[in-house]
Amino acid sequence: MTITSAMPTARKRLTRTRTKQVSSLPAIIVSKLLPIDIDLLPGTESLVCPNCRTWCPITGHDGRNPKLVPHHAGRAGTAEPRRCIGSNRKVKLDLTIAEWRELLADAITEASSRRPTNVLRKPKVAPAPATAHIAAPDLDANGALRLFRMHCEQCEVCQESGHAHCDKGNPLARLYLYKLYNAPGRVVAQQEVEEPGDGRAPWLLREMKWASTETAVRETDTRRAQLPAGDAPLGSPLVPLTTLHPKRLER
Repeated sequence: MTITSAMPTARKRLTRTRTKQVSSLPAIIVSKLLPIDIDLLPGTESLVCPNCRTWCPITGHDGRNPKLVPHHAGRAGTAEPRRCIGSNRKVKLDLTIAEWRELLADAITEASSRRPTNVLRKPKVAPAPATAHIAAPDLDANGALRLFRMHCEQCEVCQESGHAHCDKGNPLARLYLYKLYNAPGRVVAQQEVEEPGDGRAPWLLREMKWASTETAVRETDTRRAQLPAGDAPLGSPLVPLTTLHPKRLER
């Protein structure tokens, strides 16, 4: 292996573009921006450009003249890039990192307080009864029937038709049916059938009723499954007993 005296040359490195040009626009005051539009963490100093609303790094943040880096208003790599007028705009860093973090925490707390954490369901309200039911709370089924009959004796429409009623007869008929099916004695009897007062659960009553009739039901099912001996009933074709072997027709 031969050793040459040629020294290796370093590759030319691309350096950051630094310019002394400064935008004629007034300086951006950091304290007047929203905390969420600023990033003052060491090594990632940047903010949202007020002109194009894109995140731009701050160059010279540790010197005397911090400013925004030159940037485009549109997306990178487009056919006709247009430089934003906020390029090289001065930035006045009048906030420390601790103050910025405190403002950011307050903004996050305020935003989270505006969002509902619990879903408040609307209360379920029972449907209001009809006007006729509200007007006659103490009227029983017999009283409603008397009112309906008195109206039928005086109304010609209700007398001519056996089931159709006039505008005044319909509410009275519905009132009678409502009082009949919601009478106190009927409601209590229905509750006793559905939920007996001896403390037994409905499912236990169903099991007891099924146990009392289970034997008879099983016997009925067994008798139904048994077929009578002998031929099939009259009027139906007999069951074929010979096996059919179909053959192809010869051409």
